[in-house]
Amino acid sequence: MKVLVLRPQPGGDETAARARALGLETLVAPLFSVRPLAWTPPDPGGFDAVMLTSASAARQAADGLAAFKTLPCYAVGEATAAAAKETGFADVHIGPDDGSGLLLMMAEDGVHKVFHPCGQDHLALALPDIAITRIPVYAAEAVDRLPVPAENMLALLHSPRAAALFAGIAGDRSRIRIAAISARTARAAGEGWQEVAIAPRPRDEALLELAAELCQNAAR
Repeated sequence: MKVLVLRPQPGGDETAARARALGLETLVAPLFSVRPLAWTPPDPGGFDAVMLTSASAARQAADGLAAFKTLPCYAVGEATAAAAKETGFADVHIGPDDGSGLLLMMAEDGVHKVFHPCGQDHLALALPDIAITRIPVYAAEAVDRLPVPAENMLALLHSPRAAALFAGIAGDRSRIRIAAISARTARAAGEGWQEVAIAPRPRDEALLELAAELCQNAAR
């Protein structure tokens, strides 16, 4: 059974490389094409921290974030944290896969003013006592169809938005297995799939370990 990797690039190739290291046969078919947006950075002196809820924000806004790299950076998950470090942030705090949980983490650390470079499509996260300045720095444009049929494959779903899009273009759900990075992502995919499994931790590595187990079970 082939594993269908749906993440935008370069994350798609990174996940595929990890999957191949586990002996999985992969096909990379990104659901989104990511491009940077023009934006004007605010004054970094008005913030306590930077909030990153996607690796794409770090990668696409890299030059504009230069003046913010002395601030603490709070990142959703390990992949986003790695992208933040690649961009040049030194003080990176890794939070849960949920932006709301990341806000709670910042509140516990005494953060009150946050700069959130984000995608054009984003959740308007909020928490009392934290002022968030949100600026879109990239757009993730959805594909209207898959380049190959998804039937008889195991699709890896890394986000609720990807899950909802895939559900609309996947084809015959009864012939497709899905592995979701979180319960929220699985819910966004809806019902009717041949099999649905959720990673024990919201990490790419945990999702791939789950995929390897599902593929082994399917081969028996």
